[in-house]
Amino acid sequence: MEPEAAKPFQDCKELFALLSEYLDEELPPDTCEKIRSHIAGCPPCVEFVHSLERSVELLHQYRAGEAPGPLPDSTRSELRVTYHRMLAARGLRSE
Repeated sequence: MEPEAAKPFQDCKELFALLSEYLDEELPPDTCEKIRSHIAGCPPCVEFVHSLERSVELLHQYRAGEAPGPLPDSTRSELRVTYHRMLAARGLRSE
């Protein structure tokens, strides 16, 4: 069983709602610490956050006004598999 400090959110979906603001450093320090603590104790969230960070990194490579091309099928498939794996690990169904 995980220590309470490592699981400050009811479920991963609650944490996901804050990830964008977390990555943009727009949250209060105590909330950021709770997110870091949860992620440290949740391998599926680690994988998902790394995926999201990589997506943000790729988006920053494009100049304003320049639309990126579509994601390669292999990348889309990898993101989908990672997302479904994370949901399955948490006993959640994809919607």
